[in-house]
Amino acid sequence: ALLGARVLHLVPGLVLSCGVVYALLVAATVAHKCARVPAFVNTIAFGPGTEHTRQRAVDYVASSAAGLYILDTRLTALFVARLMCAWCIVGAGLRLVAANP
Repeated sequence: ALLGARVLHLVPGLVLSCGVVYALLVAATVAHKCARVPAFVNTIAFGPGTEHTRQRAVDYVASSAAGLYILDTRLTALFVARLMCAWCIVGAGLRLVAANP
Protein backbone atom coordinates (compact mmCIF):
# COMPACT_ATOMS: atom_id res chain seq x y z
CA ALA A 1 0.00 0.00 0.00
CA LEU A 2 2.90 2.34 0.72
CA LEU A 3 4.43 1.82 -2.72
CA GLY A 4 1.07 2.47 -4.41
CA ALA A 5 0.69 5.74 -2.53
CA ARG A 6 4.19 6.85 -3.54
CA VAL A 7 3.53 6.06 -7.18
CA LEU A 8 0.18 7.84 -7.02
CA HIS A 9 1.94 11.02 -5.90
CA LEU A 10 4.16 10.90 -8.99
CA VAL A 11 1.30 10.79 -11.50
CA PRO A 12 0.48 14.55 -11.58
CA GLY A 13 4.12 15.48 -12.16
CA LEU A 14 4.44 12.86 -14.86
CA VAL A 15 1.30 14.10 -16.64
CA LEU A 16 2.53 17.70 -16.40
CA SER A 17 5.97 16.75 -17.73
CA CYS A 18 4.46 14.87 -20.67
CA GLY A 19 2.25 17.86 -21.44
CA VAL A 20 5.22 20.24 -21.41
CA VAL A 21 7.25 17.97 -23.69
CA TYR A 22 4.31 17.63 -26.08
CA ALA A 23 3.82 21.41 -26.19
CA LEU A 24 7.53 21.95 -26.84
CA LEU A 25 7.53 19.40 -29.66
CA VAL A 26 4.49 21.02 -31.27
CA ALA A 27 6.18 24.41 -30.99
CA ALA A 28 9.36 22.96 -32.50
CA THR A 29 7.44 21.97 -35.62
CA VAL A 30 6.92 25.71 -36.27
CA ALA A 31 10.67 26.17 -36.79
CA HIS A 32 10.72 23.13 -39.06
CA LYS A 33 7.87 24.47 -41.16
CA CYS A 34 9.42 27.95 -41.31
CA ALA A 35 12.64 26.43 -42.62
CA ARG A 36 10.77 25.08 -45.64
CA VAL A 37 9.17 28.40 -46.64
CA PRO A 38 12.09 29.69 -48.76
CA ALA A 39 11.99 26.58 -50.95
CA PHE A 40 8.24 27.01 -51.37
CA VAL A 41 8.52 30.69 -52.29
CA ASN A 42 11.25 29.82 -54.79
CA THR A 43 8.86 27.53 -56.67
CA ILE A 44 6.17 30.19 -57.11
CA ALA A 45 6.07 31.80 -60.56
CA PHE A 46 5.44 35.55 -60.24
CA GLY A 47 5.63 36.16 -63.96
CA PRO A 48 8.34 36.87 -66.51
CA GLY A 49 11.23 39.05 -65.41
CA THR A 50 10.61 38.65 -61.66
CA GLU A 51 13.35 36.14 -60.92
CA HIS A 52 15.50 38.75 -59.19
CA THR A 53 12.59 39.94 -57.02
CA ARG A 54 11.71 36.36 -56.15
CA GLN A 55 15.31 35.62 -55.19
CA ARG A 56 15.35 38.70 -52.94
CA ALA A 57 12.15 37.48 -51.26
CA VAL A 58 13.67 34.02 -50.75
CA ASP A 59 16.85 35.54 -49.31
CA TYR A 60 14.82 37.76 -46.97
CA VAL A 61 12.73 34.86 -45.66
CA ALA A 62 15.80 32.64 -45.25
CA SER A 63 17.82 35.31 -43.44
CA SER A 64 14.95 36.23 -41.10
CA ALA A 65 15.22 32.77 -39.47
CA ALA A 66 11.57 32.70 -38.49
CA GLY A 67 10.51 30.32 -35.77
CA LEU A 68 9.85 30.19 -32.06
CA TYR A 69 12.63 31.53 -29.85
CA ILE A 70 13.05 31.02 -26.11
CA LEU A 71 15.74 33.18 -24.48
CA ASP A 72 17.27 33.93 -27.92
CA THR A 73 17.53 30.22 -28.69
CA ARG A 74 15.60 28.81 -31.63
CA LEU A 75 13.30 26.02 -30.52
CA THR A 76 13.92 22.97 -32.71
CA ALA A 77 13.26 19.26 -32.29
CA LEU A 78 16.97 18.78 -31.55
CA PHE A 79 16.80 21.39 -28.79
CA VAL A 80 13.76 19.66 -27.28
CA ALA A 81 15.53 16.28 -27.41
CA ARG A 82 18.57 17.72 -25.65
CA LEU A 83 16.33 19.37 -23.06
CA MET A 84 14.52 16.07 -22.39
CA CYS A 85 17.88 14.33 -21.99
CA ALA A 86 19.03 16.96 -19.50
CA TRP A 87 15.74 16.62 -17.57
CA CYS A 88 16.21 12.85 -17.39
CA ILE A 89 19.77 13.23 -16.09
CA VAL A 90 18.69 15.75 -13.45
CA GLY A 91 15.73 13.56 -12.48
CA ALA A 92 17.91 10.48 -12.15
CA GLY A 93 20.42 12.41 -10.08
CA LEU A 94 17.71 13.71 -7.76
CA ARG A 95 16.32 10.21 -7.43
CA LEU A 96 19.73 8.85 -6.46
CA VAL A 97 20.23 11.62 -3.91
CA ALA A 98 16.79 10.98 -2.41
CA ALA A 99 17.38 7.21 -2.26
CA ASN A 100 20.75 7.52 -0.51
CA PRO A 101 20.43 10.17 2.22
